[in-house]
Amino acid sequence: MVTKITKHKVAAKGIRAFAYHGCLPEEKNIGGEFLVDVIVECDFSIAAATDDLNLTVDYCMIFDIVQEQMKIPSKLIEQVAYRIANKIVQSAKQEIFGLRVRITKINPPVNGPIENVWVEVEA
Repeated sequence: MVTKITKHKVAAKGIRAFAYHGCLPEEKNIGGEFLVDVIVECDFSIAAATDDLNLTVDYCMIFDIVQEQMKIPSKLIEQVAYRIANKIVQSAKQEIFGLRVRITKINPPVNGPIENVWVEVEA
């Protein structure tokens, strides 16, 4: 039996988005597929004890923020990752102890076979 839980994480993995991020003209015109993973460290012990959604980080809020920020075209997915992370911190009702945002670009335009590229920010 678990007697003391010390770490809490809320995650949303594999959020799919079609977006227009990139430096090349075809990326801006044609767009591409992206996957976004978000992990938020917080304390949801009271939410777990009371079954109250308002006392944890809502993964639906995470999903909505990712979709909103992915719609804003950027040259760099690094910028998009920063925007997502900052917006989650600003929007959360609870204190966030740690945050990780990873954006994966599927089939990036490079001169050779490659499955994907990704950037990740942590706070």
